[in-house]
Amino acid sequence: MTNPLRIAFMGSPDFAVPVVTALQAAGHEVACVYSQPPRPSGRGKKLRQTPVHAWAETAGIEVRTPRSLKSAEAQAAFGALQLDAAVVVAYGLILPQAVLDAPRLGCMNMHASLLPRWRGAAPIHRAIMAGDKVTGVQAMMMEAGLDTGPVLASAQTEITPEDTTGSLHDRLAGMAAELAVTALAGLADGSLTPQAQAEAGITYAHKIIADDQRVNWTRPAAEVDAHIRGLSPFPGAWCLLDADMSGDSDGTGLRIKLLKSRRSPPEEDPKRPRSAPETGLKQAGTEIIPGTVMDDALSIMCGDGETVQLLSLQKPGSKAMAADDFLRGLAIPAGSVLR
Repeated sequence: MTNPLRIAFMGSPDFAVPVVTALQAAGHEVACVYSQPPRPSGRGKKLRQTPVHAWAETAGIEVRTPRSLKSAEAQAAFGALQLDAAVVVAYGLILPQAVLDAPRLGCMNMHASLLPRWRGAAPIHRAIMAGDKVTGVQAMMMEAGLDTGPVLASAQTEITPEDTTGSLHDRLAGMAAELAVTALAGLADGSLTPQAQAEAGITYAHKIIADDQRVNWTRPAAEVDAHIRGLSPFPGAWCLLDADMSGDSDGTGLRIKLLKSRRSPPEEDPKRPRSAPETGLKQAGTEIIPGTVMDDALSIMCGDGETVQLLSLQKPGSKAMAADDFLRGLAIPAGSVLR
């Protein structure tokens, strides 16, 4: 490897921990860790450190948790570290130009997409929700714009039909750890030259908000499936089961979180009963609307006439359960409608 570098690591969530672990294992001196301040969490609202903060304390590394880096004092404290480089992974604060310019080699960011697609806060969620087939991680040199800097190195992976944001997150975190070590070495010895991002194909991975979470069954099955998997395990897609089915006392219906699904065209579903439920529904004169439960395997009709099978669900106050276990506690017969 290249000679050990004196670096600051700036990151907050679980995704960043494998990266800083790998950089330290590669022999680099992690002089200081910057992370988001501890925040109230859980029922007791106790202050909880970020995963990166907790890692740094265990490793005996100084941790700084400023709420902003805009002040002259914060920038002077950063500059006083006399760094070769800073490595940034989902830190959560904007870095002013004075901070970007302070390290000798600059600030390198690890981003969980193939830029310029999915610049922004939620690239893993958005890639799955959009039905992307490929994604990856990139090492890029930071500049003032949001994820606009030139790219040093990339690694790609396929998004499988079974992937959730949880599974893809873990895979990309491991890839980012390996790539960060390689990219930092290439930056230091000059073997890697940053390449400008393409001007075409720019998309933004906006932060997931509450309005993103409810399932719209009128959409095609492929989009509904991608929506569910892209929001799993957090924050979780959801739908409502009518109050008369769920026993909900206030009449609004029971909110059910949907955590795992798969596309299941009606004629191909291996769990499908031999007497197709939709035939019976039609004979009874019942309109099959999107959201209709088609069988006892929880195949749900979508807007294009195909179905999505629900594989893992969660009621409020309960743990996530496989569909069979869920149905033992709450029957959802064919003909029910999820809204």
